Amino acid sequence: MDDAIAGTLAGVGPRLAGLRNQRGMTLAELSGATGISVSTLSRLESGGRRPTLELLLPIAQAHQVPLDELVAAPAVGDPRVRLKARTSHGMTVVPLTERPGGLQAFKMLIPYRGADPSPKAHEGYEWLYVLDGRLRLVLAEHDVVLTAGEAAEFDTHVPHWFGAADPGRSVEVLSLFGPQGERMHTRAAPAGRG
Repeated sequence: MDDAIAGTLAGVGPRLAGLRNQRGMTLAELSGATGISVSTLSRLESGGRRPTLELLLPIAQAHQVPLDELVAAPAVGDPRVRLKARTSHGMTVVPLTERPGGLQAFKMLIPYRGADPSPKAHEGYEWLYVLDGRLRLVLAEHDVVLTAGEAAEFDTHVPHWFGAADPGRSVEVLSLFGPQGERMHTRAAPAGRG
């Protein structure tokens, strides 16, 4: 058995005894609440019995604590998403999701790409949030500039184009894209409310 697992299991007994004592419960009272015999509970606390899920679940329920509080499980692996940036159409794109299909998240660094946009249409639905800089968005007959903290959402069947609004300066954007047309929703207070 792995040393980390053995160490975690060895710590369960003292943790169970400490929690029971902290709650002011006797072994008999805990036995009544869990349906586990007093002798089994005693052996669990002393380390004479290996903890199992069937034993720990009712104890966690009786104490009204999450199971991981009884076990003090080791930390899970590194949660960081380690995806590689790529360049696409002059933009630096960092995918933030690995799941194929469905809703995709991207962080994009978009340079100034000229004053003459060439809008394109394709399958999907997109939501853009400006992190830093100014984003020019051309969407059908609309030509707008979004600044940091502003968002836009649109059906990508509508001809569209976006890029940095200012020559010589890039814009940093968070993009959520649904190839099947999933819609993202943001909530805002109605006009005139704080």
